[in-house]
Amino acid sequence: MSKDIRIKKGLDIKLVGEAEQVTTELSLGSVFAVRPDDFHGVIPKILAKEGTEVKAGEALFYNKSDERMLFPSPVSGKISEIVRGARRKVLAIKITADGKQEYKDFGKKDVEAMSGEEVKNHLFASGCWPFIKQRPYDVVANPNQAPKAIFVSAYASAPLAGDYDYSLKGKESELQVALTALTKLTAGKVHVSVGENVASSPFKDAKGVELHKVSGPHPVGNVSTQIAQIDPINKGEVVWVVTPQDLVVIGELLLTGKLNLRRTIALTGSKFNKPQYVTALAGAQIEDVVKGNLNADNARVISGNVLSGLQVSGNDFLGYYANQITAIPEGDDYELFGWNKPVFNKVSTSRALTFSWLNPKKKYDLNTNTNGEHRAFVVTGAFEEVFPLDIYPMQLLKACMYKDLDEMEGLGAYEIAPEDFALTEFICVSKQPHQKIIREGLDLMREELG
Repeated sequence: MSKDIRIKKGLDIKLVGEAEQVTTELSLGSVFAVRPDDFHGVIPKILAKEGTEVKAGEALFYNKSDERMLFPSPVSGKISEIVRGARRKVLAIKITADGKQEYKDFGKKDVEAMSGEEVKNHLFASGCWPFIKQRPYDVVANPNQAPKAIFVSAYASAPLAGDYDYSLKGKESELQVALTALTKLTAGKVHVSVGENVASSPFKDAKGVELHKVSGPHPVGNVSTQIAQIDPINKGEVVWVVTPQDLVVIGELLLTGKLNLRRTIALTGSKFNKPQYVTALAGAQIEDVVKGNLNADNARVISGNVLSGLQVSGNDFLGYYANQITAIPEGDDYELFGWNKPVFNKVSTSRALTFSWLNPKKKYDLNTNTNGEHRAFVVTGAFEEVFPLDIYPMQLLKACMYKDLDEMEGLGAYEIAPEDFALTEFICVSKQPHQKIIREGLDLMREELG
């Protein structure tokens, strides 16, 4: 039986620059790159050398800890450069794309006739396994641990996030095939969460899954929030997570035999002349994706949303999992005694001096200014107001900082990902980097506890 999810704790940050429901198909572009850092916890072993010709879907590197886990090229072309950093760490593999794309043929599959092991091996061979991530630790899923359930969050609640109902329209057959494949990978259920307007969702007629309706403020769209409400994780249990856009890639692979990493990207934020959707391949150069649309004067470009995204420049490349690029004003303006004046143009959970609560529907043109400097943690009780999980956020953050593994376990670290602490970081009067603290804590637990 499906379970509807409604939360009250959270915070919707309403910003100007929401993407208009218009999609522009971009030209291919010339240079692409795959960054191993997109796959947290993976140690890459290079398969392809500089100057090698590759087809779209051919493996560029594999995971040192599991050679079955391959990471493919998004395009066909020539490997132009393997960029290395300190201690020869691989930072990026750049590919100069061919004018006419060639795809490696993985063969069409009848997913209904496949066993779970056959599905798994096909995802390994095609390079689609990295699309499956896991809790605990928020890393690429360990194929040797069976999940008790698989979750797909088809509702995005983050600031200016793209509308899945729009971007996935017409992809129902690919989504259904991918969902059927996922049901082969777990003895438990495949849970799909959609917004309140179920009738417009491409998942409304999905078979073999349990559909849930979610509502409430951000972070209701975060998969951790949904897992906690539907099937919480206990010690020793594993849950797998797949995003809807990655489902489309898996479904198209099974239907056509080709790995097509083309995505619908939401260009959002006040620094875009025309916020809209575009189609682009994973690994495309950022300047090719935003070309002719970005007002670059005093702008910060973010791969992802404003809360949990990564700052990028035009020379950087679209992330492997990215489906949003945000551009907002750079926060390099300061005012004398700004802390002592009534504020009407900023968002705050406090009613002291800030009056955003008077107009809850107003959209703001916020910049990146943190409005304060890093300082010691102050216990205010504010984190619990925007944190819907049954966890003490302040205590868990501190346990991660002083590396107490037992306390981290007891406080619920198995259930969370860094993005779940994006709101607490946003409202933190101490300006602490919550997501970085949680990431380092999860990495420590994974290293020590396995």
